[in-house]
Amino acid sequence: MNHRIVLNNIGKLIRLEGMLLILPTLIGVFLQEKEFLALAVTAGSSIIVGTLLSSIKTKNTRIRAKEGFVITALVWLIFSIIGAIPFYATGNIKSFTDAIFETASGFTTTGASILRDVEALPKCLLFWRSFTHWIGGMGILVFMMAFASSSADEMNIMRAESPGPSVEKMVPKVKETAIILYAIYTVMTIILIIALIMAGMPVFDSVCHAFGTAGTGGFGIKGDSIASYNKVCQGIITVGMMMFGVNFNLYYLIIMKKFKDILHSEEVFTYIIIYFVASILVSIGTVNGFMHSGTYYAGFHTVGEAVHHSFFQVASVMTTTGFATMDFNLWATMPKAIMVLVMFIGACAGSTGGGIKVSRIIIYFKEVVRELQSYIHPSSVKSIRLDGKVVSKDTIRTTNVFLMAYIFIFVGSLVIVCFDGFDLVTSFTAVTATINNIGPGLGIVGPTGNFADFSILAKWVFIFDMIAGRLEIFPVLIMLSIKTWRRK
Repeated sequence: MNHRIVLNNIGKLIRLEGMLLILPTLIGVFLQEKEFLALAVTAGSSIIVGTLLSSIKTKNTRIRAKEGFVITALVWLIFSIIGAIPFYATGNIKSFTDAIFETASGFTTTGASILRDVEALPKCLLFWRSFTHWIGGMGILVFMMAFASSSADEMNIMRAESPGPSVEKMVPKVKETAIILYAIYTVMTIILIIALIMAGMPVFDSVCHAFGTAGTGGFGIKGDSIASYNKVCQGIITVGMMMFGVNFNLYYLIIMKKFKDILHSEEVFTYIIIYFVASILVSIGTVNGFMHSGTYYAGFHTVGEAVHHSFFQVASVMTTTGFATMDFNLWATMPKAIMVLVMFIGACAGSTGGGIKVSRIIIYFKEVVRELQSYIHPSSVKSIRLDGKVVSKDTIRTTNVFLMAYIFIFVGSLVIVCFDGFDLVTSFTAVTATINNIGPGLGIVGPTGNFADFSILAKWVFIFDMIAGRLEIFPVLIMLSIKTWRRK
């Protein structure tokens, strides 16, 4: 392990966070909110500490895979700790563990919250809270690579941070790939902000909700999430969530007019099919409940409302955004079961969404089919293909190992969380919502609930799950391995 290169890069990223904190600081100054001082001190301290660490020199500047994983995992934890300071220092969140939970939830685009009254926060902190979603959505280190000097070894960092079974560069240089990703991401966010403003949402609300939609995070700035906004705004956010849940390579192909390659995007088409099938099934469940209950059911007054909210909530959960237009805790068992299933599936690889990822689900399905065919035709040799390309054995191996690690961490987390004594539905969906970076679950952690009542130990388990889930597990496990830290 090259400790000096790790410290050097962490220093650069701490300095970056300090610079990002300047924006909410300026908002606090403009709105004359006293909380701007905590933001300013945190920003200044981060810039100073980051500059000192980044001044550490090393002869060997190569970033190997091991260093890439460690830098990635450490930075996400450090960002969460530093980002929590303004919340704790201003007294808006009394416990530092709670403050770290809230900020880790923001950066990992989870959207789970410990706040009982989010509307009590000053606007500068509400902005910072939502801004963490946008920063974490495309990736903290990808952001740095877009604006820092480029190195061939930085591909190891991009692989460590980017979601999905495999990572490909759009163009030969990592820096150019990062710039393209953030350019697409920024333009799409700006379009979303303009669309929400035109639909009647206030400017500040539009910016915050656009950040939450783009990062598929789901932090709202009102107690009812986005339920109080009009149907047009909710519809725009539905489309936005689905679009940011798509692999960003697809948008690059559209820009480059490579339409034949788009037609081979098996993952995107599967993603759309799963969404519509799940939405239709949930709509059938909610409409059925409405028809049998008379004039009112679970917040619905008409069949049209039932369908509208069903399609919105499936998009919110599948893309792991977590916005809510109503309390789906009140729905019947069947639609809730579908919601939990799509929580695990998640969005596309290479998107801002979480979950296991549609591409992995496709690979798992094709592995089962291939195994069955091998029993029927023992002499046949068939490769697994995705998007028209043969999936390498290494990708299949890492995909399978990911699932095993995912299951072990999920089960271990669930056992620990169950010691808090909450019902199984609450505990199970709380772990599901954090490791898949969704936000709300069912029971106490449903759309109208929060994670405030869990113990400190359970909250640290959730923090671990959120970061591990966002980084696809391996970087965190490698960081925690004793062997990783040996010099040779």
